[in-house]
Amino acid sequence: MEKSVDSTLLTRKTEPTSTVSARTRWMAGHQGRRIREAILAYAFLLPSFLIVGLFGLFPLLFAGFESTRRGLNNIIGPYNGLGNYVQAIGDLAYVLFFWIAALLIFLAFRGIVEAVTLARERNENVWRWATSGIITGAGLLGLVYFIFHTLPLLLEVPGQLRGRNNTPENFRRLIGEAFMTPSVQLALWGSLLVLAIGVGLLYWIGRQRSGTRPANNYAGPFINATVMLGLAALLAWLTWTEISNAYAEAIADGTPLDLWANILTMSAGFLLLGIAWWLWESASRRASNLGFVWRLGAAAMLLVGAWFLIGELPVVLAAGDRRWWLGVINTFWYSLGTIPAQLAIALLLAVLLFQDIKGKSVFRMIYFIPYIAPFVGTAAVFRILFSSRPSTPLNSLISFFGGDPMRWLSEPTGVFQLLLGNSVTLPEWIAGPSLSLIVIMVYGVWTFVGFNTVIFMAGLGSIPRDVYEAGAMDGAGRWAIFRYITMPLLSPTIYFLTLYSVIGTFKAFNHIYVLRTPAALGTTDTASVVIFALFRETTRYGYASALAILLLVIILALTAINNRIASERVFYG
Repeated sequence: MEKSVDSTLLTRKTEPTSTVSARTRWMAGHQGRRIREAILAYAFLLPSFLIVGLFGLFPLLFAGFESTRRGLNNIIGPYNGLGNYVQAIGDLAYVLFFWIAALLIFLAFRGIVEAVTLARERNENVWRWATSGIITGAGLLGLVYFIFHTLPLLLEVPGQLRGRNNTPENFRRLIGEAFMTPSVQLALWGSLLVLAIGVGLLYWIGRQRSGTRPANNYAGPFINATVMLGLAALLAWLTWTEISNAYAEAIADGTPLDLWANILTMSAGFLLLGIAWWLWESASRRASNLGFVWRLGAAAMLLVGAWFLIGELPVVLAAGDRRWWLGVINTFWYSLGTIPAQLAIALLLAVLLFQDIKGKSVFRMIYFIPYIAPFVGTAAVFRILFSSRPSTPLNSLISFFGGDPMRWLSEPTGVFQLLLGNSVTLPEWIAGPSLSLIVIMVYGVWTFVGFNTVIFMAGLGSIPRDVYEAGAMDGAGRWAIFRYITMPLLSPTIYFLTLYSVIGTFKAFNHIYVLRTPAALGTTDTASVVIFALFRETTRYGYASALAILLLVIILALTAINNRIASERVFYG
């Protein structure tokens, strides 16, 4: 027995070490352990990546593809470039895409500069990752090109499945033929090859050690920069091509076109607005009074100059789609009318319900019910309550006190105009939101106050009690404690709810669609409702996709502004 064990051990000891080292060398050491952990983590995250890519990223890419097409009842349609965007917002579309390209270039170089600065602090070489990062980014761009190149071929398949040809066998055959097209195969395997080369270089460089320390990975900024610069080049080329085509058509028609002048003028105006905002924001950090006054004065002068430069903006906007701009204005009114009110009421309720009072659990449930109740059902109830018929409950109550019945959801006139009466006629943009939109605002506040209250109560529960006790021992009253303790420590919750509410109001659809009436003349149609109406009622798929992309740009811009403003005002303890 002992001899057999010894022979087994001897056999294991005499096994060629070259075979073992060849199998394990590529996963050995600290860097190998990091690679194994990364592979395991990405293996667990792979289902999430697939779901996000299929239901999140791909619809966005498809909307971008569809926004460059035109036609009725035709998903593919002929190529239209920026025609849908120009139809929606006029010449402002060229300015928008020009500045998006410029922003992508700025973000790309800023990421590289930050990586170089960090590498210098660590005394490392960041440029050794440049080649692998650029090749990997090029492979990702190739996959995006493969998607956009394959989509038209796949979208033509349903049109070929008509009558007797609509069989599973023909469907599989046509899909296979679309994927086996030589250009599609070249785009697919070419991008995968480039991506594999980039990933291989990333692994090889990651295995190289810098002295006795493991090498830090700086490929991410180069990958991001490559993708951003590629997209910026595409947007710049598309914008330049569309402007050239517009000038060629104007020359052929013999009509003057001041497109470049408008683009440069408005771009300079928006640039001055950005500089003015920077000066205004930095004025409070000046130590001397002279520097403070100088920056405020310079900001005021730049604001005046920007106003003159963008004076053509109303004319440009008038050339766009009036229904779309009215939807955007209604969305801004809806956000301004709901977000401050629901946050203020929710904060008040959270503070009250956080006290030691009887029945607070019941009140919490009551306030949360409107949020969990079906939106369509509760909106239908509001539609009955705020009907324009004189016999409705609200109009009956008004008539009981001697007032005239209100049209409520059927009133398209702005509330400021209603308050002033017919003696003064206000412009449309000053008349305020319509009374019908005010009713929808009331519903929005009523619905989301409970949700915000619960989140505020969670934020209040995370504040340590000893902070309140210390404030009370120092003689602070309730208002002082709320202002100087509760509000600063609750600022992360306020920031989250503000950001969540802004995104939610710009995407709001269900209850608005139920509460809107034809008599409101479109004054309750927010941007999302306008997009859905164009998609469903007019079947203008390309134009609706372009408007969806514009709405996404607005939401991203508001999110960036919110982050910029709140970053210096949020206290994380």
